[in-house]
Amino acid sequence: MSQRSDQYYINKVMKGETHAFSPLVERYKHMVFTLALRVVKNTEEAEEVAQDSFVKAYRGLSKFKGDSKFSTWLYRIAYYSALDAVKKIKRIPETELVDGYLGHAPQVVQNTLEDMVNEERSFRIRRAMQKLPSDYASLLTLHYFEELSLKEISEIMGSSPDTLKVKLFRARKRLGGILETQQKEKLAKS
Repeated sequence: MSQRSDQYYINKVMKGETHAFSPLVERYKHMVFTLALRVVKNTEEAEEVAQDSFVKAYRGLSKFKGDSKFSTWLYRIAYYSALDAVKKIKRIPETELVDGYLGHAPQVVQNTLEDMVNEERSFRIRRAMQKLPSDYASLLTLHYFEELSLKEISEIMGSSPDTLKVKLFRARKRLGGILETQQKEKLAKS
């Protein structure tokens, strides 16, 4: 069974079928939350930002022109809503270890050892990403986990693709440094 396009649901909402927005929320809720979490670095605030983003998207749906993908437009709303939330709080986002939001629901695997290794790797990456500045964490999330192109990310973050290439390089380098430091600390404790 093929998945209906975003535009199908948008058209239904525009015709007054408000319940047709629900599939769009279901489709993008995880990514909107994850993006918000990368910026605000707090679970409760990220949930509020995600809800606020969907409300803004629903109310502003008539302004969506289709020049970009709906997901790009929605992520842009979420990104700027998260930045606004950080400004409103007037503080540097606190670092909080968040489990269970980066990956998808665990699947049953035949090799338990392999599953444990993957969980450890995922945990270490999540922990390291929490130490990155918000813009680096958001950029890595959009590029690697959502697999968006630099052009799409530039529409979301309001930076040129060339600027994002440089930031992406720096973000990867910084993440690698954090992971290396974590590994050294782990080995020192052994």
